[in-house]
Amino acid sequence: MENPHHTPSARTLRRLAGSQGTQLFSANELSEWAAEAGPASHGRASKREPVLQGTNAGLEGHRFSLRAGRQTIGRRADNDIVVNEPSVSSAHAWIINQQGHYVVMNTLSTNGTFVNDQNIHEATIKHGDRVRFGQVEFVFLTRETRKRRRTGVIVLTSLLVLAGLSALSWWMLS
Repeated sequence: MENPHHTPSARTLRRLAGSQGTQLFSANELSEWAAEAGPASHGRASKREPVLQGTNAGLEGHRFSLRAGRQTIGRRADNDIVVNEPSVSSAHAWIINQQGHYVVMNTLSTNGTFVNDQNIHEATIKHGDRVRFGQVEFVFLTRETRKRRRTGVIVLTSLLVLAGLSALSWWMLS
């Protein structure tokens, strides 16, 4: 299945090396690819539809929505989540929704899968956990961070105070 957000260019498809087809890219090529790909998801994180949000330069802020069932992660174009980075194997890991609990499972990758800096074969992940595939790190989100909520509250409070001050000024000048 083709992933419209993460289709490698013809140039990258010719750069295979290693037993798992590990591709080698320069930092500039990776940044260029990430800029072309754009964000994978604009959806908000929720318990029903959690997201993996990239934290590395080039993938920072990119979101990948997780759905029910099993999703594959790796460099190959037929993965559900394509991460075209040299340290990520062609079929690196799975993320499985098991009755509302998300489990990340390493699938014999060359550079390992980590949850909160612990090398794992299989682990249940929860909101805020850092999940790393090779050298590419994501944060697992099941809700939006408080920082975003606070920003909305601050804006709303500021508007209410401004409206109150405007009404008071109008009353005093009348």
